[in-house]
Amino acid sequence: MKRRSNLIEVDGDNQDSFEQILKANLSKIYKQSEMYKNTAWYRSIVDAEKSCLKEDKIKKIHYKFDDDKEMVEEYNVDTQVLLRRAWKVKGKLGGDGKWVVEIGDPIPEATPTIEVADIVESKDQPIVTRRNTRVNLEWRIRNLPYPIETYSISANNDERCIIVRTTNKKYFKKLQVPELDRLGLQLEQGNIQSSHQFQTLIIMYKKPQPLLDMEKEWFEELKKVKPIKDMPSDCKTQ
Repeated sequence: MKRRSNLIEVDGDNQDSFEQILKANLSKIYKQSEMYKNTAWYRSIVDAEKSCLKEDKIKKIHYKFDDDKEMVEEYNVDTQVLLRRAWKVKGKLGGDGKWVVEIGDPIPEATPTIEVADIVESKDQPIVTRRNTRVNLEWRIRNLPYPIETYSISANNDERCIIVRTTNKKYFKKLQVPELDRLGLQLEQGNIQSSHQFQTLIIMYKKPQPLLDMEKEWFEELKKVKPIKDMPSDCKTQ
């Protein structure tokens, strides 16, 4: 029995053409993966004045932007995961203002401010907190006792948010996704997963590749910011 060879012979000209196409495609993929560098968000954090404080396995970065806004980030040095991001918001009555948490647990206040002194939050009300892992953006909504089949969770690109509602019409919430907005990325329904335990609804959104690429590179960039001994006192308390 004769054996037939399936090898395809490629002459010199065709091989050069194939290599050129391959290089062009790889270059296109590389440029797409770094499109985040052209966003206003990336340019703003690059240009921001930065200082660093390292405590054990936690690295804290304080940013001061050109528009006088301030931001603090906390990273786990071992996992390279962002644990907390908070923005300094000026108070309505002036003064230094307070820190508003975007990612991580809320910052406990020793004494209520004048602005919130008259507002008492019920312990039974649903409370939303943000988490961040290496591969997912997470929201945890506590005090939701309904079973998992009660919840409808949908990506809404018209309103640029994830909408959570219950079939019994007892809960409705719009969850903003600033990480995607800053990079100009669309929400994908297929990236959403959820679970429910201990009266807590956990919503996970799989990070798209451009966000993963940016986070990886930015952590490397932050290594260039040398830790200092002294940092603004309000940053140390975050």
